[in-house]
Amino acid sequence: MRKVMLLISAFFWFGISQAQMVNPVHWSFKADMISKKEAVLTFTADIEDKFHLYSQNIPDGGPIPTSFSFDPSDAYALDGKVEEVSEGDTLFDKSFNMKLKVFSNQAIFKQKIKLLKEGPVKVTGTLEFMSCDDSRCIPPQEVDFSFDLSGSQATPAKKTEAPPTEQKKTGTGTEEAGPQGQLNLHVQPTAIAPAAQETGTASTAAPAEKKSQKSMLVFFLLSLLAGLAGTLTPCVFPMIPMTIAFFSRNSGNRGRAILQALIFGISIMLIYTSVGLIVSLTSAGANLGTVLSTHWIPNLIFFVLFLIFAAAFLGMFEMVLPNSLITKADQQVDKGGMLAAFFMGLTTVLVSFSCTGPLVGALLVEASTGEVIKPTIGMLGFGVGFGLPFTLLAIFPSWLKGLPKSGGWLNSVEVVLGLLVLALSLKYLSNIDQTYSLHLMSRELYLSIWIVIFSIMGFYLLGKIKFKKDSDLPYVGFPRLVTVIVIFSFVVYLIPGLFGAPLKSISGLLPPMSSQSFTLSAAPAAVQATTENTVPAGLCDTPKYADKLESPPGIPVYFEYKQALACARKQHKPLLLDFVGHACSNCKEMETNVFTDPEVIRTLRNDFVIAKLYVDDRTKLPESDWVTSPVDGKVKKKMGQVNADLQIARFKTNTQPYYVILDENEKMISDPLGHTLDIRKFLDFLAQGKKAFEEGK
Repeated sequence: MRKVMLLISAFFWFGISQAQMVNPVHWSFKADMISKKEAVLTFTADIEDKFHLYSQNIPDGGPIPTSFSFDPSDAYALDGKVEEVSEGDTLFDKSFNMKLKVFSNQAIFKQKIKLLKEGPVKVTGTLEFMSCDDSRCIPPQEVDFSFDLSGSQATPAKKTEAPPTEQKKTGTGTEEAGPQGQLNLHVQPTAIAPAAQETGTASTAAPAEKKSQKSMLVFFLLSLLAGLAGTLTPCVFPMIPMTIAFFSRNSGNRGRAILQALIFGISIMLIYTSVGLIVSLTSAGANLGTVLSTHWIPNLIFFVLFLIFAAAFLGMFEMVLPNSLITKADQQVDKGGMLAAFFMGLTTVLVSFSCTGPLVGALLVEASTGEVIKPTIGMLGFGVGFGLPFTLLAIFPSWLKGLPKSGGWLNSVEVVLGLLVLALSLKYLSNIDQTYSLHLMSRELYLSIWIVIFSIMGFYLLGKIKFKKDSDLPYVGFPRLVTVIVIFSFVVYLIPGLFGAPLKSISGLLPPMSSQSFTLSAAPAAVQATTENTVPAGLCDTPKYADKLESPPGIPVYFEYKQALACARKQHKPLLLDFVGHACSNCKEMETNVFTDPEVIRTLRNDFVIAKLYVDDRTKLPESDWVTSPVDGKVKKKMGQVNADLQIARFKTNTQPYYVILDENEKMISDPLGHTLDIRKFLDFLAQGKKAFEEGK
């Protein structure tokens, strides 16, 4: 039975103010007598924001499910199984390529009990669970529960907390033999430098926040570019001279003209932002983003919407608003005054809808599956991009002379946008295919369609293909030629993906590699130990558990701390601890994007001994490898328990991935590192550790 791996209260008992522990799920228990012989036990999990708890029903090969184990007793009997009262949500996990049921905010479970004898009855047991958020997973944990029942009333058990244990200052990482061959790890809390602890914090929560901020900024900039692109469409660009002429009526009063132009631009921005704000407010319900990104109905709706937008761009029909709306707004413009500038902005937005509608719709669909504030940010960016050219030209009307005249190039812009929207529509079909395991759209098929679409785009810009509104192209100008070169270069970049190339820069838009049915890629030099009789090059002996666990391609590793430490001492190399998890999405992302870099592979192979320590592995260890935890005093009998306890006790954190470099005396010689896809940052981390090791010899 898996024991408690996460005990924040124990660290507070130790008085370590800088310990960085994460405990996002808090359990409470309650018992209700429904008759003299029957009771209902209620297990309530309060889950912190952004985290989720896995259901009891998880397919094989997935993360650790929530499970309940009741201690045997002749005083009671279970009436059925534990019932999941909370509805939960179903999402698609790309790491496991399967649909998973999860709970957010709160999860309630109930178990009916039949009492078999008179008098007080005590029901005890343990529950096991695992929780994750978008950037990290907490190792599997175990909580003890206890209920005191009687034929008339029940005394609910209090929240179970692990008892704090005393740490003995016997030196960093020293070991003593315990009873029954168990191993007692006594860790000195002060062995970890404050700087290292701060780094541990920064490598978990802080990067997630920075990543979110960076993602929002990128989305804002992309939305701004979409707004600028909207001004180049056929139904918007010809409006620019007419709009500027409206503001030129006050050329005798320069200040008034500038003020009206600013009101006009701000009005456009506010109109679009208000649309995004409405979407943000209506998207504030819990888990809406999960539903939108996984359920087949919204994904099918989004796919159809994108097809409609693409068809409109490609000239199949016009998307227009009722003329009555435009007429009413235009009547307010005729009244003049500062308010007229606002209605001029509103009229511009309404008239341009036939061209900007597909762009706005595409942005809102994409934004609605992200963070709640994302639609507002997206529409703010679009409004700024769309209104800025009008505003600047209204303030500086002489710039109009430098604008190109309307012509066939405007339709070319619209066609290119239509093909882009068509390509992006496949993402929603892929979501349905992956979530429901239909296996209809493999990665090769997806890429093949993209290659065809972007090839059509390139040939179209060369004048080899015509659409409904196109005229003859007498020659290819330099800007168009550069655009064609970029498009065909992208097509060439896509082609290796048909044969298994990861295409890391656009991997978020593609189906997962697991859907690739054919690949020519092969791992680097065969260093993986697949049998107990194979010793990979660079290691001292055969890694234990190599028949069950895999090394990153091209990088030999151990899977046990003691074995790796012994080899590091023998080879006089620094020891790199790689705390990972089978259920850790970011760990897999690191191995795909960072551990495949040739320089990273070369550095790890030549300069380090690596211990890849799984914190959620269920392999039961021989009794000689059992560990008595310095955290909770309990015996850890499984590989995941031992490794998770080592990470918690030694480094005061329980999130993965987590990288630590030790010297031969088990002393941490550089700041640890968490999840990062910055290869240079990871190489600098390795270089810092190697330098500190050499200086300490």
